[in-house]
Amino acid sequence: MDIMQVVAIGIIAAILSLTIKKQVPEMALMISLAASVLIFFIILPRLAAVFDVLSVITSHTSGEFRYVDTLIRIVGIAYIAEFGAQVCKDAGEGAIASKIELSGKALIMVMSAPIIFSLLNLIMAAL
Repeated sequence: MDIMQVVAIGIIAAILSLTIKKQVPEMALMISLAASVLIFFIILPRLAAVFDVLSVITSHTSGEFRYVDTLIRIVGIAYIAEFGAQVCKDAGEGAIASKIELSGKALIMVMSAPIIFSLLNLIMAAL
């Protein structure tokens, strides 16, 4: 049912935003931002549940899956950066959106460094 709420909020916000944009552009932006935040908070508990399940799975496995926590964080960074960038693009701030995307990519590279080094060590040991 969450998707029905998300779609309804999105459609209503889009119609309101388009209707108001000509008279009060600032209010249209606020409607768009409010809808984005509301949709994010509707989906947040579902995302938290997925991360909880993955944490439980990780805690019950052996050391083979030691990087699952890092991978979950990387996915979280990607989702948050994408959400922030889309909100900025909706507000007409493409330059800020691209900086958010770049920052997300840089953080992902930093977070993935241990995984990359582990893979390189594995490859070197195999050779």
